[in-house]
Amino acid sequence: MRKQDLGSAAALSLAFFLTACGGGSSGDSGGGSSSAEKPASIATGGLGGTSPTAPEDFTRETAARLAKQGSFGPTLELIDHIYALGGAEAWLNEQFALSSSSYADIAAKPVPSNFCSTLTGTDLTNCNRDNFTATPMQMRFYANAIGKEDQLRQRVAFALSQIVVASAVEVGNTAGLATFNQILLSNAFGNYRDILKAVTLNPYMGDYLDMADSNKSQPNENYARELMQLFSVGTVLLNPDGTPQTDNAGATIAAYSNTDVKEVARALSGWTYARLNGAALTDNTNRDWTKPMVVYAARYDTGAKSFLGKTVPANATQQASVDAVVDAVFNHPNTGSYICKRLIQQLTIANPTPAYVGRVAAVFADNGAGVRGDMKAVVKAIYLDSEARAGSQLPGKVKEPVLLATSLARAIGYTTDGYALTTRDAGMGQAPFRAPSVFNYYPYDFPLPQGAGLLSPVTKLMTTSTIIARHNFLYDWTVGGDATRGEFKPTLGATGTIPNWASWEANGTNDGKTIDRINLVLLNGTMTSAQRQALVTAMAAVKNNDPALQARKRAQVALYIAASSPLFQVDR
Repeated sequence: MRKQDLGSAAALSLAFFLTACGGGSSGDSGGGSSSAEKPASIATGGLGGTSPTAPEDFTRETAARLAKQGSFGPTLELIDHIYALGGAEAWLNEQFALSSSSYADIAAKPVPSNFCSTLTGTDLTNCNRDNFTATPMQMRFYANAIGKEDQLRQRVAFALSQIVVASAVEVGNTAGLATFNQILLSNAFGNYRDILKAVTLNPYMGDYLDMADSNKSQPNENYARELMQLFSVGTVLLNPDGTPQTDNAGATIAAYSNTDVKEVARALSGWTYARLNGAALTDNTNRDWTKPMVVYAARYDTGAKSFLGKTVPANATQQASVDAVVDAVFNHPNTGSYICKRLIQQLTIANPTPAYVGRVAAVFADNGAGVRGDMKAVVKAIYLDSEARAGSQLPGKVKEPVLLATSLARAIGYTTDGYALTTRDAGMGQAPFRAPSVFNYYPYDFPLPQGAGLLSPVTKLMTTSTIIARHNFLYDWTVGGDATRGEFKPTLGATGTIPNWASWEANGTNDGKTIDRINLVLLNGTMTSAQRQALVTAMAAVKNNDPALQARKRAQVALYIAASSPLFQVDR
């Protein structure tokens, strides 16, 4: 592994890593020692009991844990603000009103496919990057995630983007990518039916899963299948708590048939891209990926269609057919429990009990005012549930690479235009908006190795290569994270990336204050006495005649040791 010259600090990091997850008694209660410390794997952060507990008393540590689940990483300021509000619900309500993040300006710049064709050299490279790659969107995503206040909206939109997937790996159109992801951002606290309808007629999704230009002569089945399989119903019939229904032989029961797929595909035929500049619908150079798809009546199957127990009569309009499909999947009894479990796994814990899923799915079915699919009510139910708030009593959830990077950056106090993070994320296995397939970066049901039936979806990304990349990133942005670092310099005419080491230097010789900050912001108060002593020893070995420089370098070493441990890399 790289950075072998770190010497004693690397050895202490390993020791900290091996003992990083104390027993449940230390939990979220603060930095005191645990009377029953236990080793644990990186994949779970230690396995306590799996029954939910009563919600914790609201402390700065529990505020930090809520910030960990509901933002792209706690900061001192965010923790103090949540704590001052007095509880999780107050912060959620405040977040529901915020919408400072946007991709609308990127979406407002559609261009024809030959837009860069007259350019050469660097101009051509830059033009293609700015208009036909994910880079501008990735930069905006990271800048928003680290710097904007509407953290919960962004977290939910990011979760939705891993459930309703459309990827720049297949479709290289920047404005179209922005338009698609603006749907998820704008509707994160809206209604799930609106998401399904907007996505169905979105041209970026239409290109990605081939609904655009689907013809009645041979309707393309890709979007029809994934709409049911991944975006709504799921593959097998479920009980309200998300557990599979079984037949008399104990086998699961398919939620839909291949006939359903074919019939939905027929109902969704006859749509094409809007065109730029009033171009004809046959002009493929001027496809517009930013406007909803438009009808192409000659390609629409006007016959009657039957799917999921619903029938669309012959000669129904194309819009009526789309509405019927969206209503059928949205109102299917599976959809609430299927989608709610996916959201829970993305936002709070990887192994929710059926009871947790059932409680949230019930809110999806009825928000208390007779409304189905109310995302605001669902999100609130996810975060306020006793299992979400139970802390160390439940199995942990491995930080996906994006959250690993943003959490470290926010904890230290970085500001960024996002570009530096775009050079690191793919090596760790997760570049935003570039999922390798419609099945996301990792399967939601990936089993924890030797985990006695537990799931650990993000563990699918943990290979020798990606683990080294994670570790190297953590080292480079802590011990190697001085402002002069090459990758932090402004690029693409933007602002670059700037660490806030001054706030750490201000601690001076008070190493305990630095450790307290790390314990709260990175570890939500779960550090044991043995781990604290490891940091004390590592920091004392760093000496410099300049007090401010010594404080910074000691903080950098301590941050590296803590961040490379499973206590940071696994959320509990």
